[in-house]
Amino acid sequence: MKSKASAPGKVILFGEHFVVYGVKAILCAINKRVTVTAEKIKEEKISIKSDIGDLELELNKPISEINSPLKPFYYLANKMIQNQSTGIEIKIESDIPLGAGLGSSSACCVAGAAAISKLFSEKTKEEILELAIEAERTIFENTSGADCTVCTYGGIIEYEKEKGFIKIKSEPNFHLIIANSNIKHSTESIVSKVKQFKNEDTERFSKLCNDESKLIEDVLQLLKENNIQKLGQKVVQNQKYLETLGISNEKLKDMIKIGQESSFGTKITGAGDGGCVFSLTDESNLENTINGFKKKNYDCFSVKIDYDGLNTF
Repeated sequence: MKSKASAPGKVILFGEHFVVYGVKAILCAINKRVTVTAEKIKEEKISIKSDIGDLELELNKPISEINSPLKPFYYLANKMIQNQSTGIEIKIESDIPLGAGLGSSSACCVAGAAAISKLFSEKTKEEILELAIEAERTIFENTSGADCTVCTYGGIIEYEKEKGFIKIKSEPNFHLIIANSNIKHSTESIVSKVKQFKNEDTERFSKLCNDESKLIEDVLQLLKENNIQKLGQKVVQNQKYLETLGISNEKLKDMIKIGQESSFGTKITGAGDGGCVFSLTDESNLENTINGFKKKNYDCFSVKIDYDGLNTF
């Protein structure tokens, strides 16, 4: 028996870093996907095959002893297989760039939870999301669950640390150009850097949080109106706040400058100090924005919002 599931990646549109301190964040799913195929096998083992390597282990190995980015898949398979005389073979295919802050690990956890659980029983999206967040905690202990949520339901979500998630009903029609700096970065160390900024200048940080909160409320209204040009102005404004936090560098500043020339607005997405930036465009400035990045030899591609979320087939 075989089952298959796919889940989209994600982009943080607004609110990264500030979300840790109680400000809302806005995320959207993007039309780049991870597809996971799971199949029962006779041998009582768990076999995982992917572009980033393979993993093959016997059942019931302590999760703390597994040192592999494929650990969430082992966790899910081992959990589902309890009291069953079977093994599982898992295959992972992805067109989401790894380590770029575009939700590849969350999409893997969501698609993995759906494909593996379907071998044994039908589960609701809510139950799959719960499993996916459990699995993601094997690699990111303090995950908020925001990424897994948007990868499960698709579209745009508003996330607040204390109140959780709200799906935003509007469906704005814009393109995002994602450009990758290809600079490896540690999210943990950048989060620590922001915390240090807060501790050293509490008053300035508090004002930035208030400014970001106001910006997010404006953005929620502009999304309803599908006002892409004004949204672009908010993207530019948000980037200034992130630069004040000190999470940019010369390469990212160069990429922001290139993106701003043709798009409605360009900003860092995710932790910063590396990873990706996005430019907000529509059909009128899509090609010019892509060409601007390509002329300077930056890897880039165009995405739209994925409104489907998790698919099982």
